Amino acid sequence: MSILNQFFSLERKVALLTGATHGIGMALAKALAGAGATIVFNDLSAERVANAQTEYEKSGIRAHGYVFDVTDEAAVNAYIEKIAGDVGVVDILVNNAGIIKRIPAVEMSAAEFRQVIDVDLNAPFILSKAVAPAMIAKGGGKIINICSMMSELGRETVSAYAAAKGGLKMLTRNLASEWGAYNIQVNGIGPGYIATSQTGPLREDGHPFNTFIIGRTPAGRWGEVEDLQGAAIFLASHASDFVNGHVLYVDGGILAYIGKQP
Repeated sequence: MSILNQFFSLERKVALLTGATHGIGMALAKALAGAGATIVFNDLSAERVANAQTEYEKSGIRAHGYVFDVTDEAAVNAYIEKIAGDVGVVDILVNNAGIIKRIPAVEMSAAEFRQVIDVDLNAPFILSKAVAPAMIAKGGGKIINICSMMSELGRETVSAYAAAKGGLKMLTRNLASEWGAYNIQVNGIGPGYIATSQTGPLREDGHPFNTFIIGRTPAGRWGEVEDLQGAAIFLASHASDFVNGHVLYVDGGILAYIGKQP
């Protein structure tokens, strides 16, 4: 067996990625599939699941799509059991599903705040708790939480998102502490500013936010979804068996950089 296969192969592993119907989640799923994993994904929308299934097939990936709400504990438990029967026990969980509401704090309702917390923080707890017993019984597993630079930094209008992602960082550390003895590694990926369809309008030439991000990033560019793929393979594979409770920031150096002097 080559050294690459020994450390990075995901053959015979089942990977569940929540919300992986587009963007970052789909890019991570394609990376894990390329390393040999069997892909399972979900979304709230049956239409998005069907469209994603077609996209995966075009890429030569036989993915298994399910429709359920990641914030519904009873539904999650039922579908984790169903996935185990249909595909196999989940070896790798990527908590990717998330939402953001860009609303100034004084204008945000408590209900809006709770919705973001529910999807971005409660759901990763629900999913992780649902897959952990089978991982323990099997002798190990990998959980990857998609955190954010907002796990470390604040910014205007994203108080709920930052609170959720900061909480997700600490949930990552605490689950690593509880489950490390069972050979379960719980880590996070903290993407920087990534070029996706959602950020397209912000990346137009001359847009002040585009200028701000490029100037704030030592790499001098926005990240691409492909920039996150290596980190996902690393954290999902045997290469990270002694890495636990860590958030790997893939941000082009933003968190290390104070910025240029005016």
